[in-house]
Amino acid sequence: MTAIKHALQRDIFTPNDERLLSIVNVCKAGKKKKNCFLCATVTTERPVQVKMVKVKKSDKGDFYKRQIAWALRDLAVVDAKDAIKENPEFDLHFEKIYKWVASSTAEKNAFISCIWKLNQRYLRKKIDFVNVSSQLLEESVPSGENQSVTGGDEEVVDVYQELNAREEQDIEIMMEGCECAISNAEAFAERLSRELQVLDGANIQSIMASEKQVNILMKLLDEALKEVDQIELKLSSYEEMLQSVKEQMDQISESNHLIHLSNTNNVKLLSEIEFLVNHMDLAKGHIKALQEGDLASSRGIEACTNAADALLQCMNVALRPGHDMLLAVKQQQQRFSDLREHFARRLASHLNNVFVQQGHDQSSTLAQHSVELALPNHHPFHRDLLRYAKLMEWLKSTDYGKYEGLTKNYMDYLSRLYEREIKDFFEVAKIKMTGTTKESKKFGLHGSSGKLTGSTSSLNKLSVQSSGNRRSQSSSLLDMGNMSASDLDVADRTKFDKIFEQVLSELEPLCLAEQDFISKFFKLQQHQSMPGTMTEAEDLDGVTLSRQHAAGAPLPVSSEKDMIRQMMIKIFRCIEPELNNLIALGDKIDSFNSLYMLVKMSHHVWTAQNVDPASFLSTTLGNVLVTVKRNFDKCISNQIRQMEEVKISKKSKVGILPFVAEFEEFAGLAESIFKNAERRGDLDKAYTKLIRGVFVNVEKVANESQKTPRDVVMMENFHHIFATLSRLKISCLEAEKREAKQKYTDHLQSYVIYSLGQPLEKLNHFFEGVEARVAQGIREEEVSYQLAFNKQELRKVIKEYPGKEVKKGLDNLYKKVDKHLCEEENLLQVVWHSMQDEFIRQYKHFEGLIARCYPGSGVTMEFTIQDILDYCSSIAQSH
Repeated sequence: MTAIKHALQRDIFTPNDERLLSIVNVCKAGKKKKNCFLCATVTTERPVQVKMVKVKKSDKGDFYKRQIAWALRDLAVVDAKDAIKENPEFDLHFEKIYKWVASSTAEKNAFISCIWKLNQRYLRKKIDFVNVSSQLLEESVPSGENQSVTGGDEEVVDVYQELNAREEQDIEIMMEGCECAISNAEAFAERLSRELQVLDGANIQSIMASEKQVNILMKLLDEALKEVDQIELKLSSYEEMLQSVKEQMDQISESNHLIHLSNTNNVKLLSEIEFLVNHMDLAKGHIKALQEGDLASSRGIEACTNAADALLQCMNVALRPGHDMLLAVKQQQQRFSDLREHFARRLASHLNNVFVQQGHDQSSTLAQHSVELALPNHHPFHRDLLRYAKLMEWLKSTDYGKYEGLTKNYMDYLSRLYEREIKDFFEVAKIKMTGTTKESKKFGLHGSSGKLTGSTSSLNKLSVQSSGNRRSQSSSLLDMGNMSASDLDVADRTKFDKIFEQVLSELEPLCLAEQDFISKFFKLQQHQSMPGTMTEAEDLDGVTLSRQHAAGAPLPVSSEKDMIRQMMIKIFRCIEPELNNLIALGDKIDSFNSLYMLVKMSHHVWTAQNVDPASFLSTTLGNVLVTVKRNFDKCISNQIRQMEEVKISKKSKVGILPFVAEFEEFAGLAESIFKNAERRGDLDKAYTKLIRGVFVNVEKVANESQKTPRDVVMMENFHHIFATLSRLKISCLEAEKREAKQKYTDHLQSYVIYSLGQPLEKLNHFFEGVEARVAQGIREEEVSYQLAFNKQELRKVIKEYPGKEVKKGLDNLYKKVDKHLCEEENLLQVVWHSMQDEFIRQYKHFEGLIARCYPGSGVTMEFTIQDILDYCSSIAQSH
């Protein structure tokens, strides 16, 4: 094995600057045995790299070749299989497991021991050794040493070390000088021993010869020691002097340090005092303004505002640690608190007085607007109060309780003022709608001594009354409630529309101005609302604003928007009921007024929502719009109900039905009102409901009619509907327009055929018999040979209908049609022309049968087509 190891070192590892430390002859387990060698090597250059190399003998010769190499740091586990029994098998766990069988257990143990040593020295014990005898690992540690293998000599691991070139050369020279070196090793060793003894003797003699020199050297050393002692004495004296100097310098340094520390403390103390003086000192002028400043004048308000801001800055200064423990600071803070309390009480009291005085002043101007449909202007009041806006902001941040109290008082005073103004305003509007004549008394309103008074109970009754019947059974087109159509013309409706628009136009800027004032005066944000709710239930009737802000903490943005809305609800709580009363009155006067109100209200709601969808104005108008929409729907439902309740006279002809005329009036009015309106969809839905009701009830009345034929009722009314839809061009009713035209055409044709009947009755029966024979299979030219249908029978029938008799029959027919048709629709000539065409068609049919069945007979009718045209024309002109 030694020879193989030497050969491997020389041929494989030396060229790669590697040293072979251990070798084991192995073969793979469980396969056909092919021997190879596992070698543990280290590199000769640093850093040292430890490898495990598999070497295999070449198939082509006796030399060995390197097959595969693994870095020892990639080895995870060494498994010896059995730590007690001798077993040549072992496993090496690299990226996969390699199973080996050694040629002997001793070689395996030696190889594993070498790996363990390399692991201890180079890898810091990273490899796990499994099923390896602890005794084997202990034997690998050098005896007499407790230190780690890491610190030992490399020879502990190195079993064999190759001679270098110089050592080989010296040994060869020595062996050449002794002939017996190779033949007799013992003689060579003895010679070497003798030469070593000679050298040792020479060394001893040399040492003894140098004893004198040693003595001289010792004397010199003694003298040097004496000189060293003297130098040490001098150094000690110097050290003592330096020590005293050091002590003095330390005292000076400590003194300088204390002086510097004192100066630093003085500078810091001065800085703190300056900070307190600069930030917590309130000017005397500010103090005087807070205590005695004039809150009525602009100059005094400005001085108080500046003083309040300065006080707030002093109170909100961020004190440094320890400042709050100073007595002077505590006293100053208490003084600031007293000033704040005193000024807050003075400001709240003054503003309360301003609210009350402004309420009285504004009430005195109401008489000026008592006869005008206009609301008083609050701009001067708002302008005067806005001078205190900054002071209100200061009060909100410093004393939220007083700020809250002022908010409640403002709402109380202003709600009473606005209630008087708005109620008087609506009373004027109601009187202008109904007039001051007999009509106003019908609706519970009257005027006396130039002062407006209204019967509230009467108006409340109006809000629950129905919109009135749209039409009586026998009178004119319009009859609403107790009022006749003659009283409700276009001018009345236009007047109502203007008054209602003026009411909304007056209310809208009033609410917007008040909301804007509340936002500015009470410092509440209107916009940039974030989702969220108030932390406590808000009830501004009792004014329970969120108590968590009582200490001065500002409200969140969403809560401030809610507060503005709640304040507006409290101040203008009478607007919605007054608007509802006004709407009920307008609906009572004329249910068609709901169309005007729906359009106007929709426009104002749309405008308000574009400004702020959650504002008081938008919400209130939206609620009122719901009421208007209900009235509009009720108006449509009433019209449909009235259609169903229509009763016709049994003695007179029907003509155009009342609800058909009403639909025409409604559609014409609606198209003029809803032109470019936002809620066109509501009207289109109403159209669909109404037209269906009209169609159904026209057919119902036609079926019930006794005096007028059903086809005439259907024809005239659907002609009227078709003409109305064609004139108004309502896009959502195009299908109904086509349906009305079809119904009109169908019933016109049906009436013409029914009324015309068989004017040449006997002739008609004769030719029906002719057609029956032809249908039975008799040829047309052979029909004249039939006894009952020969030429003589044909001439006999024709003679019974001379021109004079035909004209008389047509004249009677014209009179009959004239009695059936109404004058409003003017369809007589249309019907008569259709009858003329139908009669001519029958005449041509008879002539065709004569020509085919009686060819060459020379038989003709007693009158011609031209005669028919002349008869019809003459009859129409004579009537």
